[in-house]
Amino acid sequence: MKEILIFAGTTEGRELSECLARAGAAHTLCVATEYGEVVLKGHPLVNVRRGRMTWEEMAELLKEGDFAAVVDATHPYARAATENIRRAAEAAGISYLRLKRESSAAEAGGRITCFETAGDCARALEGTTGNILLTTGSKELACFCASGQVRERLYVRVLPGVESLRLCAEQGVRGKQILALQGPFTKEMNLAMLRQYRIRVLVTKISGREGGYEEKLEAAQEADIPVFAIGGAGEEPGETFAAVCGKLEEILGRSLKRPCAFQILLAGAGMGSRDTMTEEVKEAVAEADLLLGAPRLLEGHCPRVEKKPYYRAEQILPYLKEKQTALYRQEAKVVILFSGDSGFYSGCAALYRALADQIGQGALQGEVRILPGVSSVSYLAACLGESYQDVPVYSLHGREWENLIHRLKETEKAFLLLSGPEDLARLGEGLLQAGMTDCLVYAGYQLSYPGQQVQKLTPQDCLSAAEPGLYTCLVRNPAWQKRRLSHGRPDRDFLRDRTPMTKEEVREVAVCKLRLAEDAVVYDIGSGTGSVAVEIAGLPGRIQVYALERDKGAVALLGRNKEAFALDNLLIREGEAPESFAGLPAPTHAFLGGSGGRFFEICQALYEKNPRMRVVASAVTLETLSRLQELGSRYPMRDLELVQIQVSRANPLGGYHLFQAQNPVWLCSFTFEPPSAAGQEKV
Repeated sequence: MKEILIFAGTTEGRELSECLARAGAAHTLCVATEYGEVVLKGHPLVNVRRGRMTWEEMAELLKEGDFAAVVDATHPYARAATENIRRAAEAAGISYLRLKRESSAAEAGGRITCFETAGDCARALEGTTGNILLTTGSKELACFCASGQVRERLYVRVLPGVESLRLCAEQGVRGKQILALQGPFTKEMNLAMLRQYRIRVLVTKISGREGGYEEKLEAAQEADIPVFAIGGAGEEPGETFAAVCGKLEEILGRSLKRPCAFQILLAGAGMGSRDTMTEEVKEAVAEADLLLGAPRLLEGHCPRVEKKPYYRAEQILPYLKEKQTALYRQEAKVVILFSGDSGFYSGCAALYRALADQIGQGALQGEVRILPGVSSVSYLAACLGESYQDVPVYSLHGREWENLIHRLKETEKAFLLLSGPEDLARLGEGLLQAGMTDCLVYAGYQLSYPGQQVQKLTPQDCLSAAEPGLYTCLVRNPAWQKRRLSHGRPDRDFLRDRTPMTKEEVREVAVCKLRLAEDAVVYDIGSGTGSVAVEIAGLPGRIQVYALERDKGAVALLGRNKEAFALDNLLIREGEAPESFAGLPAPTHAFLGGSGGRFFEICQALYEKNPRMRVVASAVTLETLSRLQELGSRYPMRDLELVQIQVSRANPLGGYHLFQAQNPVWLCSFTFEPPSAAGQEKV
């Protein structure tokens, strides 16, 4: 059977040899150095030939061998070798395939980022800091000077001609920023310039040996700075790894694909700028075959195979399953980027579990790891000289808004993650409505980017924030009060008017009897002033309370009490029970303070909503008490208790205090149970 002849000089050449060997395809691997003798040494299907060859020697090898195709995987700057290989293949009448590099990201110590256009590169420079050495000439200078903050950091290396200097002047590049020099430039000369002008980013075109590209990369590597390269792999002639493999499959009449094992890295990309990306993550991105994440995180990165704007499991899992059998590689590195820190308000953990589950089931091959990053909270804390290990953090992208102002009343400081200026305005409005005008908001805007700002704002200042972008804030409350760990607010704290209210001592017992837990959903039926609803909604933890009341005056009073205590997790619904239950989520708990004569209808509706819920009902009349006593015979339940509460309060009378008895109250508490296996029917 005919063989494949590979002239290797790049990583892709080695990988092609590995791919052919795995598929059982015999081939000869020609290398100029000892490189090829280490790769796949001793494999029975690989014949390694070392040493540089002239055109005549190549032609003789093709004449003597039985080759179906020649693959040129030499370095893109080895142009003489490429021309000789092409001529020899044509002379022998053998198919010639040019395998181009898929990425040069591994060069310059893994710190090169490729861009297709100068405009793309210029936009990426806005996310960097420090001086920039621009070595692309003067023709595209306008792209880099469009942003003032980039222009001010430029050192422009141009030809010492009138036209070049004129273009620099037109773009506002000052004299001290212009390096008018004629090349060629050695590595040492490039390195001296990088150090002299304290360059933090080198910008170049992928121009090949004649353009001094290699010397620039070597200098940047020694100076340990990143390179932004314009041109990308698309300018190199030839075909991609996958395209070459596809053509070899046609020539050989066999498939070269084998299931690919993935090394999957879920990486925290830091704040956004490269400077806040850990060295471990930078290295992973530079070596990535497949790069996934939100679009803004992918900008400026060039993986070896491709990148996709995927960051959710429902996108990523099908994609990886497809790529597992589509790639012509034994192994591939997949990097999935998450903003900030991978373990801090991130979707990383959920994706990790989904990937680990698929690997465990055998649907994906490989392993998954997490690489941490720098969070916006740790970054802002550093800017302010603050610690954050003892400070609550709230990400205000949904339910966390509930009771935020209430929480801020009870803490000296808190970090907030906001979506944009509208969230900052909402925060200021909430603080003002709660009378918390002494609070200070330290707002971090575009943290780590050149346009970074950390502003000290009053609640009123927050209303006028207009700059779009992400904000991370620290709120300080000088008038904070220690957090309440239990209910038990005095009656005087509530606005009452003439609306009936469950008294303080009864509330305390009733709430205890409810046995509330985290994420409880509570109905307060016949809420009145809302005293029970407020007590429950103000407890620590996640609780959602629905105050249900039919009297319009009481509903208005409910709203005022809700606002006074800044309880966003207390929702008010006006209407008759049980009709007012419609559309509400199933309750886990209910307090029945008033029934309007429809006691058993309400209990039946509650049972149908959740036959496992906890209920506490109060009674002040003998008629209601008699109904409570019937409950045990009507519904399956457990933990049934019926208690009477008699409270007397001491009131001053002259120089004495006399006790005044309040009306007795009965409390009935129980937990519904579903119908038994015997089929007990509900009434």
